Amino acid sequence: MSESVSLAGRFLLAMPGMGDPRFRRSVNAMMIHDEQGALGIGLGKPCEGLGFHTVLEDLDIDPGHAPDCYVLDGGPVEPDHGFVLHSTDWHSDETIIAGNLCGLTASMEILRAIAEGKGPRRFVVALGYAGWSSGQLEGELQQHGWQVLDGEEAILYDTRPRLRWSTCWRRVGIDPALLAGETGRA
Repeated sequence: MSESVSLAGRFLLAMPGMGDPRFRRSVNAMMIHDEQGALGIGLGKPCEGLGFHTVLEDLDIDPGHAPDCYVLDGGPVEPDHGFVLHSTDWHSDETIIAGNLCGLTASMEILRAIAEGKGPRRFVVALGYAGWSSGQLEGELQQHGWQVLDGEEAILYDTRPRLRWSTCWRRVGIDPALLAGETGRA
């Protein structure tokens, strides 16, 4: 896959007819997309009853300066593995930069930096991810399961999780209530 067709740094929105209920009204920030597959982090569903301070305390990190923000259900793969999507003013050797959207770091180092007030200016925390094997995502795109949109920092950092899906559609001039759950054939 060439760099020009990579979806890294873009949003993947589930179409209303998405067959997998785990992805209903899903917005995924695409972090990796290459010939080996794809990895996205779900942005639309907070983990009920779980705050960032609890995650830090479970890892024996004093929350210190960290806000007690929500933690997202990032996807069905490895739901116990944490990820931080963040502004690119902070990075480590492990940080993956996803286009112009954000960085992705999955290490204790970033969690400690946030707790110490030395982390990224803006961040979102998620548990788990959505993953696709080589060619799988391309097949799902051809079956009209997903819509690709440019990733926007305002949606990532400033929009409430449960409003992200409808906000994305409205940003491109589409009323999500008018989307059909099935596609036609001409």
